[in-house]
Amino acid sequence: MALRYDEIVRGSLAKQVADLIRSAILGGRLKVDERLPTEEELARRFGISRPTVREALKVLAAQNLIRSRRGPTGGTFVTRPELDAAARTITDATTLLVGMGRFEIDEIVAARAQTEALCCRLAARNRTDRDLEAMEKEVEIQQDGTLSDEGFCASDVRFHRAVVQATGNAPLQFIMHAMIESFIPITNMLIFRHHERRRTINAHQQIHTAIADGQEDGAAALMQHHVEDMRSVLDQALARRRPEQPRGETT
Repeated sequence: MALRYDEIVRGSLAKQVADLIRSAILGGRLKVDERLPTEEELARRFGISRPTVREALKVLAAQNLIRSRRGPTGGTFVTRPELDAAARTITDATTLLVGMGRFEIDEIVAARAQTEALCCRLAARNRTDRDLEAMEKEVEIQQDGTLSDEGFCASDVRFHRAVVQATGNAPLQFIMHAMIESFIPITNMLIFRHHERRRTINAHQQIHTAIADGQEDGAAALMQHHVEDMRSVLDQALARRRPEQPRGETT
């Protein structure tokens, strides 16, 4: 058991215990499927109460780092975090930060333009027929004149998600999860009433064609232009959301 039981100091004991076990897992000192000592044993070794240990284990379980199993062969075991679950955790945190105004619109646009351009380069190189079909399907959906604003925005997210999937790069797909699932819906919420759908559809069609033709530079340039073109629409939308300035007041 590669845990250091003498590092507990005053403060949030449960958090400290959770952090120590988490560090041991991430550092490889605790292996996947390795069984942890019982609550009673952990409490004795750390010199704390069982409720405190239980609280620490709940934190780790919420982070998908451990799992519990009942029965004669049961106990608490180290688990391998699933990529989707970990990505959702990052996305939730990112969405919260965006909602609290932690990121400026200019930062979001710049981040999207650069990272999605990179995705287009890799997609043009690695895309499969299935990836191209996923993009084409969303373009077709977006051309439906009866599609609601919410439906159009959802399809927009799926198109960009398909581009990321086409990269064939798992670490990049993981990193881009928060970008696609958090930043695009937030900006769409601001602009969907002021944005011309045809502009988005044309951009998506051109990006799809460039990726299908293996044009790495062309696909990247089209994506960057598509994202940056949204900047002016965002400015208009934000200006309309600002309260009108009282007459006679100057800035």
